[in-house]
Amino acid sequence: MTQADAQDALNPPMKWNAWGDPAAAKPLSDGIRQLLKAALGVDGSSAPEPDPDQVSLTPSALTDADRSALAEIVGEGFCRTDHTARLLRAGGKSTLDLLRRNGLETQDAPDAVLLPGGPDGEDQVAAILDYCSRQAIAVVPFGGGTSVVGGLDPIRGAALNAVVSLDLRRFDQLLNLDEVSGEAEFGAGVTGPEAERLLGERGFSLGHFPQSFQFATLGGFAATRSSGQDSAGYGRFDDMVRGLRMITPAGVLDLGRAPASAAGPDLRQLVLGSEGVFGIITRVRVRVHPVPATTRYEAWSFPDFATGAAALRAVTQTGAGPTVIRLSDEAETGVNLATTEQIGEQQITGGCLAITVFEGTAEHTESRHAETRAVMAANGGTPLGEAPARAWEHGRFAAPYLRDSLLAAGALCETLETATDWAGVPALKAAVTEALTTALADSGTPALVLCHISHVYPTGASLYFTVVAGQRGNPVEQWHAAKAAASDAIMRAGGTITHHHAVGADHRPWMAAEVGDLGVQVLRAVKATLDPAGILNPGKLIP
Repeated sequence: MTQADAQDALNPPMKWNAWGDPAAAKPLSDGIRQLLKAALGVDGSSAPEPDPDQVSLTPSALTDADRSALAEIVGEGFCRTDHTARLLRAGGKSTLDLLRRNGLETQDAPDAVLLPGGPDGEDQVAAILDYCSRQAIAVVPFGGGTSVVGGLDPIRGAALNAVVSLDLRRFDQLLNLDEVSGEAEFGAGVTGPEAERLLGERGFSLGHFPQSFQFATLGGFAATRSSGQDSAGYGRFDDMVRGLRMITPAGVLDLGRAPASAAGPDLRQLVLGSEGVFGIITRVRVRVHPVPATTRYEAWSFPDFATGAAALRAVTQTGAGPTVIRLSDEAETGVNLATTEQIGEQQITGGCLAITVFEGTAEHTESRHAETRAVMAANGGTPLGEAPARAWEHGRFAAPYLRDSLLAAGALCETLETATDWAGVPALKAAVTEALTTALADSGTPALVLCHISHVYPTGASLYFTVVAGQRGNPVEQWHAAKAAASDAIMRAGGTITHHHAVGADHRPWMAAEVGDLGVQVLRAVKATLDPAGILNPGKLIP
């Protein structure tokens, strides 16, 4: 391997100014272009994208002495200040990130990229945090780079001298698999696909498939309390976590001694959802299960969203146990968003489309499918067979690629999510839809607001919105205004500011409303204890 190849191997796999693998990009179909023109007045002509070498980055603020000291900790080849390494870690993959990245303005970027790893990788992380605490250098943890809420913004603030990206990709091993207990311990840099590959070789699976699955890491899943598309069957990622290790400037937290404990508050909850502001997650121990023997699919049609939501509630509260259950509203069903390969090409059905998937042994799959089928039918559902559910599964990781093509064609496209109890679902959905529609109309464009129930619980559900409009004026400011209006509406309607995207920088202004002033004080107290110099991921999570 040449030195250039070695450097490339240390780069994130996603394109610098778009989601994912460029080979998987989705050009807009004729049906989508016609929909954009008819509904939003967007002509669909794609603008040329800049060359990465033409992008101007803020000059590195790291001193030669700092760079030498950090390179001594991780090794010369794993301390990088070149243009490519900094650009690829300049932020996440939200619409705002990509709009800014494709602009001509000078962009913020980390001043250096550090890649600790090897047998003494955790000692290297501890040494980095010690050095950066003494030298007032901010540290932003980097996993797969998939944040859509500003969680990777290279913020240093007035009190810090520089900012480095701490990339955990070299923490990439399956450290232990306990087949008796059904637990596996991974390095925090293991990606979703690699975890499934490593477990699959031993006949096991994790079963966590968020839309970021192909690129995100297990450490990132833990740090953001990720929720995968199979959550109805296997739970959220924080439900799967049995233990973890986090390196902080104040020392090491090694948590999770037993499946359950009454030894005071569960300190794992300080780490889960901490978004890198308290420490660096280096290991995650998770619950795993045997690879499912069978999978069954069935799609359903409901006459309207309210009827479909009531059916999903009945299934969940009955405990029938599908692995996947989700419901698209009338607008999302009408444009066929659930089956991303055919968006805008045809309408699957009138009303609302629901998807169910069941995994497990043949007997267990059959029994859960039969019980769910009876409840869905009794609550107004019409079965549509397997095809729409299989089509959803085939394209379930493709939506971000479509978002990128829409942005390039002059459309504004983004997602947001929230959750509430079942009784509050109708009002929350209406409030967010109205806020987005009104804010975007004020910017001079109609808006297409689509929604689906993405995750269910006995007491409530998550609502996931997709918004498409025309870009008007400054699209960054345009979306800022729309997102702020939606976030205000979420809080007024009693929803959570985020169900699984995390807080980052984008949702931080609403955290005081979410947890209260005393809750903010608690978070600040934990921060002061674990990170007294305030170097870890500044400007995120904590107001």
